Amino acid sequence: MSPDISSSKEPNRTMSESVHPHEGQMIEGRYRIIRRIAEGGMATVYQAMDMRLERTVAIKIMHTQLAQGPHRAQFVERFRREAKSAAAIANPHIVQVYDTGEVDGLDYLVMEFVHGVNLRREMNEQGPFSVRETLRIVAETLDGLASAHRAGVVHRDIKPENILLNDRGHVQITDFGLAKAASQATLSSTGMLLGTAAYLAPEMIEYNQATPQGDLYSVGIMAWEMLAGEVPFVSDNPVTLVFKHVHEDVPPIAVPCPGIDPGVARFIAHLTARKVEDRPADAVAASNELLDLTSTLAIPSWTYRRPRTQGDDDGTIAVPVRPAADKPIPNQPSADRLADDTHASATVGDGQATVALTSNGKTLTGPPAPPTGDAASAAAASSVTSASHESSDADIHADTGATQIFDDIELATSPTKTFPAPSGDAAHTDDTTGHHNDAASSASPAAPRPAKRPRQLRTPLVIAIIVLLLAVAGAIGGATWWQNFGPGSYWTVPQPGDVSCTQGKVCSVTGAKWSDYEQLLHDAQIRYTSSDEYSDTVAAGAIISAEPSDVGTRISKRDGTMAVVVSKGVKTATVPSDILDATSSNGKDALAALKQAGFDNIQHDAANDQYDETLPAGAAISITDESGNVVEPGLKLKHNAKITVVLSKGPMPVTMPDIVGKTQAEMETALEELRLTANVTEAYDDKVKAGSVVSASQDAGAQLHWGDSVDVVVSKGPETATIPSGLVGKQESDVTKQLEKLGFKVKTERVLGGLFGTVRSIKNGNDDVSDGGSVRLRDTDGNPTVITLTIV
Repeated sequence: MSPDISSSKEPNRTMSESVHPHEGQMIEGRYRIIRRIAEGGMATVYQAMDMRLERTVAIKIMHTQLAQGPHRAQFVERFRREAKSAAAIANPHIVQVYDTGEVDGLDYLVMEFVHGVNLRREMNEQGPFSVRETLRIVAETLDGLASAHRAGVVHRDIKPENILLNDRGHVQITDFGLAKAASQATLSSTGMLLGTAAYLAPEMIEYNQATPQGDLYSVGIMAWEMLAGEVPFVSDNPVTLVFKHVHEDVPPIAVPCPGIDPGVARFIAHLTARKVEDRPADAVAASNELLDLTSTLAIPSWTYRRPRTQGDDDGTIAVPVRPAADKPIPNQPSADRLADDTHASATVGDGQATVALTSNGKTLTGPPAPPTGDAASAAAASSVTSASHESSDADIHADTGATQIFDDIELATSPTKTFPAPSGDAAHTDDTTGHHNDAASSASPAAPRPAKRPRQLRTPLVIAIIVLLLAVAGAIGGATWWQNFGPGSYWTVPQPGDVSCTQGKVCSVTGAKWSDYEQLLHDAQIRYTSSDEYSDTVAAGAIISAEPSDVGTRISKRDGTMAVVVSKGVKTATVPSDILDATSSNGKDALAALKQAGFDNIQHDAANDQYDETLPAGAAISITDESGNVVEPGLKLKHNAKITVVLSKGPMPVTMPDIVGKTQAEMETALEELRLTANVTEAYDDKVKAGSVVSASQDAGAQLHWGDSVDVVVSKGPETATIPSGLVGKQESDVTKQLEKLGFKVKTERVLGGLFGTVRSIKNGNDDVSDGGSVRLRDTDGNPTVITLTIV
């Protein structure tokens, strides 16, 4: 399988855009395009490197002519639908879409890069598939479609070109460009006939209706083609081809594949039924039906491959093998008839037959050879289910170049005749693909008859050895099949003991107790990983989700692992211990602090917020729970518990009153009512009487808040000075100096010219203050008081 084919199924075209301008381009600074991979009618696919995640991706970019054409909207819608449809489905058998966007006016998709080839290429190279190969690919395709159908998405374009086989051989479905929600899916959705005619379901053509059963029909046609090497309806005219799908039943697969197991034929007939209601309901139901079928198939049924004639390319001589148990196919007489007419097959090459075959009582045998591939399994199984008959010389010289059909095949327990090895290259088998290229199988029927072996060799001991070798080969082949392709190659998700499942309905392990289920997985030896997450709905210790999660889903024993997410219960949060401390960072903004602590259901009761003289705005006044109980700092609660917070609006705004001229007592009362603080100082004032307010630091009408301080000056009345006693009789100059020093203005009146220069009296206006006394220093206008001296 080539490792260099990308996730696109679109074939390379000889006529394409001559220049690929996107090669080497960096898209959105993240995706660096490396090279072109493939080109289709709608887009070109490139290999690119996601520089951010350092991984290889495939980028599908719409053709320029489509982006600029009249149907741009339809193609863009298909592009975007592919991204949405694939992104909505998580399944290892679906090619994942990582990103979408637009570059240079062209829509693009970023997809998973798949190393491998598409099924069409494998079919072209291999020819008809064995039942084992076919059912494995069908099972993985149905598994991917089951996830899509559960998500309500119908693919609408299942065909070999859209089935990728990665380098490990596993299926990955691509191209969800035609996919739509099942409730909306019709062929007229885009105004064009969509899908590929050879695989379209009848209802898609006739009634314009796309359904999950339509996807199953396409899978059935694909399986029919894998087994037969061609599609059931062939025509050069697409109109004729779709007419056949609508008006003719798909022929039984037993027509081109005589001898195929009736159960396999019945399953394919169920998928390809012409009426929708005659098919399984969806891919989930089809997967369950296939699982039931595979549990009953014998090894010869698994290894069956369409018989080839002498003219086939690889020269293999196939003798169709009859299944161990033939079951009639209801309502399909042609399939029964063909299945009953052909019975057993084995690959004959190099002249060595690995099974003993009996026709009409005559036995053909050959020396046993080491079993390889499908032929070994078929030989081993047919040998185990055989009984003995006599043989004749005429039967020994059969035509080794053509398919040989026998009515009854049994193990030879009586004397037999054998084929010697014809001349030519030894037969070889490709164990990987099951292809047989036997050079010897093309030997001419006219070759000389081989000599008979001595009858002495045909003893019970030889027969017993042959039977033993074939039984061992069958057991090895069966074990190999069981471990690599059968039920032994996978686990199934077990049902938890505490989860009830309803027959026919999807049953999930979600909600199961993890400790018990973990033991169940351990006992079943199923690989798993577990992680913990908080959950608001799932109890602690129970399973939140799993991948895969549905009971009965398969997990590959080779590389599969079950990933389980376990609930840690509801996440809790702790109320900050300093939430009520208005001086702390948490206390200054209580709502932000609670949110930061992890609470998700915080209710701010703004209607009850209050002014507070000491708490700043935003600080918590009270915190209560849903029941009205006080929530204390440091309390641990569920993160989604309802918490109601009443906040402080800070100090209330007030208007500064007019206090100038009021008495000190009146001023203090007015400020106290407004919760303002008065800072009082006293000062002499020549106009305001003592005890009254002279001034305030805030003008009347100013906007203040509770707790603000106001500086108030209260008058002590006019300033005074005491005139000393004993100034009478002293010299004029001395008295004048003393009075002026006190702040007075001195005026003199002289008697008899003031010959002696001594003070006779001292007056303040008309008041005689010669004996001393207290006198105001200034008048109401601020002028110094005048003291009059009488000088003699």
